Amino acid sequence: MTLSTYLFDLDGTLIDSIDLILRSYRHTMRTHRGIDPPDEVWMAGLGTPLWVQFRTWSNDEAEIRAMVETYREYNLAHHDELVRPYDGVVEQVRALHARGKTLGLVTSKMRGGALKGLRLAGVEAEFATVVGAEEVTHPKPHPEPVLTALARLGARAEGTVFIGDSRHDLECGRAAGVRTAAVLWGPFDRAHLQDLKPDYWLETPADLELL
Repeated sequence: MTLSTYLFDLDGTLIDSIDLILRSYRHTMRTHRGIDPPDEVWMAGLGTPLWVQFRTWSNDEAEIRAMVETYREYNLAHHDELVRPYDGVVEQVRALHARGKTLGLVTSKMRGGALKGLRLAGVEAEFATVVGAEEVTHPKPHPEPVLTALARLGARAEGTVFIGDSRHDLECGRAAGVRTAAVLWGPFDRAHLQDLKPDYWLETPADLELL
């Protein structure tokens, strides 16, 4: 079946925000715990909501909420300084939209932060729906975020692909019954994702033209 609906992850897929994410985590842990966990800890959870990651460090819901707030304050304050769309992504997103494809964003970010990223890249108008972390009960890798996007768009799983950089993205898409595309211009390489057997490998944004 020809693909008609393209769902995208945001961080590590459309925008290069990895440095900002890591700085935000470091700032949060120094502020609340006075420690500096290695970046690998945060990279393993990339693509899941903040409160999921901070539960690794605390069972106190009030403390987790405070950590999330500290993270978001730092992240939003430095967002436009440190975030850029990946080279070639904006052109490909606009080309898909011009071809009549339906585009959606499925992210583990809160909706407001996600829209900030789309606006910075200049592609907010191209996306027919945005599914943020607060809009689902079960975040990635559960299928609910992708299923929510499909329901909003009135799209069929068979004609949809979910494009992302992390294991959580690929597992979410596969569980929702859509095709999956692994991007390799983000923080994770082929070896990290190989066992998930995505339907498509995208070496560069230009490869989106081949879907």
